[in-house]
Amino acid sequence: MDDTNARPAQADVARRLATYPLLDALLDRRSRRFAKGMRLNGGPLAYESALRPQPLAIEEEAALAFAACGITGYALAELPYQTGGLRDASSGNIMTHFVGRTVASGDAMHDCAVFVWNDEGAWLLKRPQDHPRADLADLIRAARERRLVELYERCRVRVADERVETPREWPFVAPFNKYSANVPGTTYFLPVAELTALSINVLLTAFDDELAMFVLDDRDGYRPAGIARFARSAGGHLEDDPRSGRVATVSSLETWICEFCAIEQGGILQNLGLMAEALGLGGFPHFAAHPFGWPQALGFRMEAVPFSRVSGLGPGGADFPVPTPVGLERHGRVLLKPFCPPYYRDMREAVLDFVDYKFAEGRGTLRDGGAFTAWKDGARVQAGIPRCSERAVEAAVAYCEHIHGRYGRFPASSGPFRTVLAYQAHRLDRAFYERFYREEAARG
Repeated sequence: MDDTNARPAQADVARRLATYPLLDALLDRRSRRFAKGMRLNGGPLAYESALRPQPLAIEEEAALAFAACGITGYALAELPYQTGGLRDASSGNIMTHFVGRTVASGDAMHDCAVFVWNDEGAWLLKRPQDHPRADLADLIRAARERRLVELYERCRVRVADERVETPREWPFVAPFNKYSANVPGTTYFLPVAELTALSINVLLTAFDDELAMFVLDDRDGYRPAGIARFARSAGGHLEDDPRSGRVATVSSLETWICEFCAIEQGGILQNLGLMAEALGLGGFPHFAAHPFGWPQALGFRMEAVPFSRVSGLGPGGADFPVPTPVGLERHGRVLLKPFCPPYYRDMREAVLDFVDYKFAEGRGTLRDGGAFTAWKDGARVQAGIPRCSERAVEAAVAYCEHIHGRYGRFPASSGPFRTVLAYQAHRLDRAFYERFYREEAARG
């Protein structure tokens, strides 16, 4: 736990990262909340810092940003793309991207975009799919050569010209975080999960022949979720007999999607904690799960969906608008575009565009010639990856149309974007820890 006053030079940061043991970072990683310039307002630990807030150096921010979501290389994607001699054991075409980051991501989707801000503004850190594929090799090379500041500058897009704020009250900020979260001098990291791409990708596999799952809408009397005509009992291919073990509900399916994305966010937060420890900084993860507060503050495009639709209750009784973030635009440029309206006429167009995103010849992520993969003969491997079946596509379209039509957004539970936790990094006030903590705890 270092608390020197000098801002480190790039060489100092590089040297510390090259020599700091991973095991030490794991042993000493803690939430350390009290930074220079803070005032802990009440109770037995009440304390006011005698120091002024001291922002992080760009070298430190760059290292933290890389830990959170840096592009590291090509995914190995060693999956069965055809069933071979083992029945019902392929579906490897659930893979979507072939580039890896510092955190794991189901199907290499990279659902989480990370925002970072400080006293000077806010930036979106681009995901691998937000870069031209031709740039990926150079970005990977820069990472391997530890050119982290260069990567930071190349991967961030400004979205605000000052520190981003939400009201400092519940439900935006928890009472116990008011004194410490998002205050001057700190650097703030917020992962935002985009849920539509993973949802559609999972549906295409769930509705293909190997899984042939069926989904009931538990918020609509357990009726089929728009896919009744695909049920095996109606002459279709989806297993609608609950005894088959292949019947799910909308709520369980959307919970799975949220959990997948939350795990990715957890990896981001853990990496930030380990990097902060290695850099000698303080920091802590904390509540940031307001359904629209942070996206609205970051300038997301918002839609007001009536509560009567979001709830699925229909007209009657009290009704009010539910703010829902649906995309991010800046200066006429779309920075985060989910696979749903208003960027598409309807969910059919959105699903078909996602299918093209993966399978369109010459440009789909699974059909681009294999140059942006780890395989020696990427073109040959990609040629052996089958498309999802047309009936899986049509079932996915029907399901998505049902959800968006009934609930006014996709997914139903939250809309396309969701936050859970944020992470703040800052310079610690060592005097606070020396006053209140045993030496071994204060030292870290």
